[in-house]
Amino acid sequence: QVQLVESGGGLVQAGGSLRLSCTASGRTFSNYAMGWCRQAPGKERECVATISWSGSSTDYADSVKGRFTISRDNAKNTVYLQMNSLKPEDTAVYYCAAKLLPGIWLKLREPADFGSWGQGTQVTVSS
Repeated sequence: QVQLVESGGGLVQAGGSLRLSCTASGRTFSNYAMGWCRQAPGKERECVATISWSGSSTDYADSVKGRFTISRDNAKNTVYLQMNSLKPEDTAVYYCAAKLLPGIWLKLREPADFGSWGQGTQVTVSS
């Protein structure tokens, strides 16, 4: 399995921005579709953004569309989540996730769609 390590979380005021990073190791990064999922206290984990192995295709949950941007740099084995116009309801632990999916694109919208997970990074948005 690919190993994933997230960074970049923190505390930010509403309306602010954060960029999360996730660095992968152990397998060929470009064979994986990548995603960001989040889990708030007392709520189920939800996936908010996914990106294809090449970076040419992306998909977003309605709750973050227009505010969050997922991207990847295969040369650096890293996927990013740029989060703008943050709201208090974006407060959650954010997890990087990977799905072995070389050469094709599928919209991965459920946590069960992914096979590998990072440890998570806390994002807190104050009002």
